[in-house]
Amino acid sequence: MAQERFLVTGALGCIGAWTVRNLVREGTPVVAFDLGQDTRRLKLIMAPAELAQVTFVQGDLSELAAVEQVIDQYGITHVIHLAALQMPSVRANPSLGARVNVVGTVNVFEASRRRADQVRRIVYASSVAVYDPGAGGPGGIVQHDTPLRPHSLYGVFKQANEGTARIYWQEHGLTSIGLRPATVYGPGRDQGLTSAPTRAMLAAVLGRPFHIPFGGRGEFQYADDVAKTFLACTRAPFEGAEVFNLHGAVAHMSEIVALIEELLPESRGLITFAEPAFPSPEAYSSEALSRVIGTPPQTPLHEGIAATLALFRERVARGELNERALQEGSAGS
Repeated sequence: MAQERFLVTGALGCIGAWTVRNLVREGTPVVAFDLGQDTRRLKLIMAPAELAQVTFVQGDLSELAAVEQVIDQYGITHVIHLAALQMPSVRANPSLGARVNVVGTVNVFEASRRRADQVRRIVYASSVAVYDPGAGGPGGIVQHDTPLRPHSLYGVFKQANEGTARIYWQEHGLTSIGLRPATVYGPGRDQGLTSAPTRAMLAAVLGRPFHIPFGGRGEFQYADDVAKTFLACTRAPFEGAEVFNLHGAVAHMSEIVALIEELLPESRGLITFAEPAFPSPEAYSSEALSRVIGTPPQTPLHEGIAATLALFRERVARGELNERALQEGSAGS
């Protein structure tokens, strides 16, 4: 079998950066495709020698020719499609959100369809935003077959992507797997509505007060686990077009704050949070995903927060992270 060559769209984002890191560390060629040029998240979690192994391509996903060119030029065999505008950006500019999130995804599928003898698998990011915030009922778990009912344009666009994948399988036999992350945390998670818990961890390391604008119970999924799950889906023996929930650690925001204070006692009293809860179901079943890839990676919450704080402390001590990073994150939230 020919050597794998991965294309990661949205590679400069949080999950993208962790996905690129995993590919580099296993020695797999990877092309990082993104409209932007800010590599700070990659630099946060990768050494310079590792970054030197990444091929960076700046391009616009909403232009089909740009997607086709990068697939052809680098002989791409697997696509991990993560590029998207997040919920606040979609709300602020719905037309741009549709162009990036919907048209961009169509372009990934169309370019791959035209190269079906080369591209072996597409794995793409959907979102739990496709569900009604009350899905699963009080204290219930959202199942694989829970009906979709998005309450935002962002969620509608993600549901459209899932439909796109299904039609490309039905009409062209193009296999794909979509994954629905919930609240992802860890180094590099600095933008979007649910980035607040991670930014609170950085604030604690910096010794600065921070207010998380929501509370309640929810799913917390460590960024490296999410990246590893995307990679596992690219190699699983599977045919069709399916979308799976991810499962992480279910906790109340008070537990997150308590863990930060336990691991970093000097931060006690600095981190606060608000009620009500974030408008999203509390927990998700990954049983269907497990039948495809085996038990997905799941770092215990204590370990994930400890690893995040440790990396932040190291980078702050080296002068590579400061209060500006908090401000940059708030601009995208």
